Amino acid sequence: MKWTRLGYLWGLTVILLTGCLFPKEEMVQNQVPYKDQIQAVQHAVDEFRKDKGGILPIKTKEATTPIYQKYPIDFKKIAPQYIAEPPGNAFESGGIYQYVLVDVETKPTVKLLDLRAAETIRDINLRIKANKFPPYKKELAKNVYSLDFKKLGYEQAPYVVSPYTNNNLTFVVTGDAQVYIDYRPDLYEKLKKLDQNLKPGKDIRSILVEDSMFVPAYSLPYTVNPQTKEPVFLEE
Repeated sequence: MKWTRLGYLWGLTVILLTGCLFPKEEMVQNQVPYKDQIQAVQHAVDEFRKDKGGILPIKTKEATTPIYQKYPIDFKKIAPQYIAEPPGNAFESGGIYQYVLVDVETKPTVKLLDLRAAETIRDINLRIKANKFPPYKKELAKNVYSLDFKKLGYEQAPYVVSPYTNNNLTFVVTGDAQVYIDYRPDLYEKLKKLDQNLKPGKDIRSILVEDSMFVPAYSLPYTVNPQTKEPVFLEE
């Protein structure tokens, strides 16, 4: 009887431990970007495109959708025929990444959009709404401002961790109260390493995307200051 009871308790412990550990393992899987997963999705997209005469497996978005959020992959169109299922880190599987396409006109390429910043932006927007208007702090460019986060009730300014440099990136707001991540620090670091001269007036965000798995989520366009050669907001 003692051994039976002991065996029961041991089995229960294993079940409880398994129940506690599995979600953590799943969470890690859902938050890690894997190159082989991107390659698998890329292959599926390429095969679908070849079979459908150039059509891309993407969700329809409005024309005004920001460029790096404009072409999300529709996994319902490629799974299970071209890929067994969406990767574990994809939003469709409970992950934190949205799989998107860039360079759709020339060479459709699969990249990741980190969705974690969306929650922070949502919180900032709610506080701005409660405040009735954005508490502008400093004008950074035409129609782009830094925020006085203390007036929004933050003890410390919110930030996101850059997928490019692991630096902390803050937020800016436009005159129509739209909140964006400020990628100037990342662009500055990238520009220092580039040999080529970029043309002022041209959006330079692509230099972040070229050799990375990620797109600059929730970003404004940037260009190069012709005098300082530093990144600045692109004014339309």
